Amino acid sequence: MDEPSWYGVRCVFRHRELGVYEERVTLWTACSLDEAIGCAEAEAGEYGAALGEAEYTGFAEAFRMDGTPGVGAEVFSLIRESDLPSGAYVGRFFATGRERTG
Repeated sequence: MDEPSWYGVRCVFRHRELGVYEERVTLWTACSLDEAIGCAEAEAGEYGAALGEAEYTGFAEAFRMDGTPGVGAEVFSLIRESDLPSGAYVGRFFATGRERTG
């Protein structure tokens, strides 16, 4: 078994009544990527149940962190191949104008 590491796990939820999707990153200590995802998915079920109208979509991605989280620590990273220029890429995947923040 590996030594425990910190992981950031992103799970996606559908809020039926609001008609929105939520991407949520949580932190876990685990001995493997699969264990971290398992912990996050268990918590995702509890999170959705507590809200009542949210459902976990079954989509999770994990990122193994180097060291212990602290100020400025990278908690999640995703690399995607794309030929889009920067503005078009951000507009397509992140700043579509339909996000709710805060």
